[in-house]
Amino acid sequence: MRSGTDVRVSGSVIHPTAVVDKKTKLAAGVGVGPYSVIGPNVDIGAGTKIGSHCVIEQYTTIGRKCSIFTGAVIGAVTQDLKFKGERSFVKIGNNNTIREYVTINRATNKDSATRIGDNNLIMAYTHIAHDCRIGNNVIIANAGTFAGYVTIEDNAIIGGMVGIHQFVNIGALAIIGGCSKVVKHVPPYSMVDGHPAKNYGLNVIGLKRAGISQKARMSLRRAFKILFNSGLSLPHALKEVEQTLPKSKEIRNLVHFLKTVKSDTKRGVCK
Repeated sequence: MRSGTDVRVSGSVIHPTAVVDKKTKLAAGVGVGPYSVIGPNVDIGAGTKIGSHCVIEQYTTIGRKCSIFTGAVIGAVTQDLKFKGERSFVKIGNNNTIREYVTINRATNKDSATRIGDNNLIMAYTHIAHDCRIGNNVIIANAGTFAGYVTIEDNAIIGGMVGIHQFVNIGALAIIGGCSKVVKHVPPYSMVDGHPAKNYGLNVIGLKRAGISQKARMSLRRAFKILFNSGLSLPHALKEVEQTLPKSKEIRNLVHFLKTVKSDTKRGVCK
């Protein structure tokens, strides 16, 4: 094994065994570990640390103070068979922790992007495919597997070894149990589990931990009863919720999510 002293380049610390393309932009305080490879047209924000044996491919942007652990591969071309070599991107925000052997692929279409927000924990062996959208403060446990065009809203928690079908949306503050097979949209604030996944009601513990008031939690409980246990069709249930319940931020978010996905007859909603 070759040894040597770390090299400082414009305030960044690069291990001598690392390979960093000349077209890469490294902000102050970036660290690049042994045997990592960073391709051209990569932009890495201040204070981000990249561990050993990582690969960061071209057209990837990583924000400030991220921690990327051993063996992660970020920005590899999509596995979508429709991909014809167009320029596409991976865009990652600030304060993310990306653990060992995570893979995050570029988007499929020209100038489109796979996007990850801020303050997320993405645990080991997770795969995030092309054109996914991950919000903020999301936790993805080990070996989560996301097909293309999956959207995860803020503060959701995804259990270990969960598989999510392409084009599925996971709502804010939803929690999905480990080993679940998710083939339908998951409403915000839901507890979901199973193979295929079913909705087991309101994520009360998650709402409490997020500081959602008791009044808002009670309104959401009533909304869930109307939407999923009243026997009404989804359009009629949504109308009932809008007419009878207080227009809190949480109710508006729930209604907006369901109105957005209700036209997707292929996926449907996890009830």
